[in-house]
Order: sequence, then structure tokens, then C-alpha cells
Amino acid sequence: MEAFLPYLVPLFLLPLSLYLISSLRKKGSGDPKNLPPGSKGWPMVGENMEFALLGPQKFVKDRMEKYSPDVFRTSLLGEKMAIFCGAQGNKFLFTNESKLLTSWWPQSMKKALLFPEFIESDLKAVSALKRSFHHDILKPEALKHYIPVMDELARDHLDTDWKANSVVKVLPMSKKYTFELACKLFLSVVDPLHIKKLSDPFTLVTNGMFSVPIDLPGTAYNGAIKGGKMVREELMRIIKERRSEMAERGEGEGEGRDLLSKMLLVTDEDGNFLSEMEISNNIIGLLVASFETTSSAVTAVMNYLAEFPHIYDEVLKEQMAIAKTKGPNDLLTWEDIEKMKYSWNVARESLRLTPPAQGAFRQTTTEFTYAGFTIPKGWKTFWTVHSSHKNPKYFPEPEKFDPSRFEGSGPAPYTFVPFGGGARMCPGKEYARLEVLVFMHNVVRRFKLQKAIPNEKIVFYASPTPVHGLPVHLRPHKN
Repeated sequence: MEAFLPYLVPLFLLPLSLYLISSLRKKGSGDPKNLPPGSKGWPMVGENMEFALLGPQKFVKDRMEKYSPDVFRTSLLGEKMAIFCGAQGNKFLFTNESKLLTSWWPQSMKKALLFPEFIESDLKAVSALKRSFHHDILKPEALKHYIPVMDELARDHLDTDWKANSVVKVLPMSKKYTFELACKLFLSVVDPLHIKKLSDPFTLVTNGMFSVPIDLPGTAYNGAIKGGKMVREELMRIIKERRSEMAERGEGEGEGRDLLSKMLLVTDEDGNFLSEMEISNNIIGLLVASFETTSSAVTAVMNYLAEFPHIYDEVLKEQMAIAKTKGPNDLLTWEDIEKMKYSWNVARESLRLTPPAQGAFRQTTTEFTYAGFTIPKGWKTFWTVHSSHKNPKYFPEPEKFDPSRFEGSGPAPYTFVPFGGGARMCPGKEYARLEVLVFMHNVVRRFKLQKAIPNEKIVFYASPTPVHGLPVHLRPHKN
């Protein structure tokens, strides 16, 4: 054995020396010295499995306790990622938009939603429309005209899909209503067959765009890719047909008709109209925002109204007081919505406990320091709603349903963030508020709700989802 020692020692020392040299080079190369604490997870897989099994709320909570309550690192969707937590994390990301960070979508989401030509493009280039345009079409002055349409469609929806049933599943019904409304307001599409040509493939997209990105037949992701292609084809048909109609009438005559007509009249800095693909990209983005998140919000509100009779009774009292000031055929107005203060507090508490979106991604454009840790350039970031919504520091007894939290000045800044915040605050926030309140008004005026499955489990796909669709017993009010 001793005879081999002169040969074995160099064999041992050589890799050890190479390792030490490599380590010293890395230290001297300017690489970050103090990354946030956390775990990379498994090679290639990262922590995707843990995230899926635990759900976003427990995944984040466990790692905040283990690593840091401010920020921790992980590997999700094949990306190095820093998860920012709490109100301070929200504030930092919201106030540094465009300074340190830029918008980012996972590749799987882009492949499902966008034309292949745009997958590698910057998200700002994808939208083509200035953010001010989205704010203009979704600001209160513009949305006032939507309220009667929302009310009329809600009445028709309850007559057609709720009235004849003793039990309904709220989630699929709310998705049907919100998608029909979006088609009517954005595209003036009202024919059920035409809506179905968009809604069926769109459901495939939302069900699969955050699934494991394996594009094989039978997988949810494969369904999302196919569904996205069908949605884009149908939208392109609608857009081209509308552009042709407007050209025949004179393009200015379409102004104000609906969102699509407005988009067809928008020009860039050089005076060029948007292409059909650019318009399609924008409409798809608005459909995702108005469909998935709003239907989830409506479902959450109905869930809590069915669970807490004393909350339901107060909402009913407020809504009946509004109804008594109107004739039987009078539709809701902006002034009616402004009277729904308690109802909106109930909706906000629902959004606190069951937010439709779990947060949002960004990408760092430069290296920076946060909470004493270095966040490298090119890393992805994620802010998370539950780290502030369920924090007892901001919301005492955080699991308790208590609409009074929103009375007076309400929660502290950056603690209640179902719609994000700062420059990237969701421009559809007011649209969602109107849609939720109009739907609440119509449901509680007609029905008392009782959950058919009291402890129905909630799972997370693109948004929180009751596993059985939230079936509720309908008890019509006696006249």
C-alpha cells in the first residue's frame, strides 16, 4: 500500500487544488458574494414539485420561516428566482418598476398565448399599445357605460343558467358569465356559437399555461398550445372582418363602438395602424385578465356569502335598499355602485383571503441589493400576495373573515395587493370591481346561498380553484 502512496496523494491533491483555484477565481470574478438564502432544488427540476405539492401559500410561508422573512431564492420554471415577501418587498418591487426591473412572462405562458413571431420579443413590444391606452379605456369615466351592459347580462345569465336549478356550480357559471361579458364589451360578439369558438380553446389555455411545460399529446401544456392557436385564429378572423367593415363605412365611424374598434384606430409614433397580430396580442392579454382573475374573484365572493349567513344578510340589506330606489326594469348606474360600500368591503376581504393571482413575475435589468442580499442581473423576481395578506402584523387574526378591516382608511399601504401596485397596478382593477359588485347585486337579490360541500378543498392552477366547482344550493327569496 505504501508503494502506491506517492501516486495516490497527487491524484487526491490535483482535484482538490483545481477546486480551490476555481473557488478563488469565482470569488475574484465579481460574482455576487451574498445571494439570498434558499435552495436550488433538484437539478433541472428546481423546486417546481414542492411548489405544486405545497401550493404557493405554504411554499412561501415555509421558506420565509426557514430562510428569511424578507427575500429568499429558489428555482422555478427553470429560472433562478428571488421571492420578495411582505409589504416592504411589495413596495420595493412596485416602486422600482422600470428602474431595476422589467415585465417578464414564463416561456410556457408566452408559447401558449402569443404568436410564434412574438415569443422572443420584449413584453412591451408584444403589447404594442401604450399603457396609457389601457388606462384610458378602463378608467371610471369609460367604465360607467359598461355598468348597464353588465347588469343586463347578469340578469339574463341568472334567468338562463341559475333560475331553473336548485344547485349550481359557481365556478363554471362565473366563468361563463365573465367570458360572455368580455366578448360583448371588447368584441361585440354575442352569438353563443361564436363565443363558444373562443371560450372552449381559451379554457384549454388557462388550464394548461402554468402546467409542466411538456408539449406531448394528452398533456395540459399541449392542450394550452393547441387552444392558444385556435384562439388566435378566431381572433384574427374577427379583427380582419371588423377592419374591412370599418374601411367600408369610413374608419372614424367605428370609434367608441367597442374596444376592438378603438384598437383598430390606434396608430404608433410613425402614424401606422397596429397589425392584426398586435391587436390580437392585446385582446388576449385583456381576456386573460378579465376572464380568469375576475371569475375567480366572483367565485371567492360567492363562497364566503354562502359560508357566512350574517355577512350575506348585511349585503342583502344594502342591495335591497338600492333596488327599492329603482323600477323593476331600471338597470344599475355608477351612482348605485358607489352606494355598495359594505358589499365592496366583503369583496375585498374575499380577495384578501382568496386572491385570484398569487403575485407576479419581473426580471432584473441590473444587479441590486435588497435586505442585505445581492440580486443579480437577469434573475427573475416574484412578489407574493399571501406574505402580506396572511401576515398578522398587518391583519390581526388573518384567517378570520372580517370586512370591517376595510372601513375608514383601510389596510396600510402595500399590504393589500390583489391587483398589484405602483406603476404596474392592474389597469383592470376598476373593471373587476364593477363586475363583482353587479354580480353580487343580482345574485343576493334573488337567492340565498348554501354550500353543498362545506369544506370543499381549494387547489391552485392559474388561480385558486374549488375542486368540485363550488356547488351551492339556491334558495329563492319569497316575494
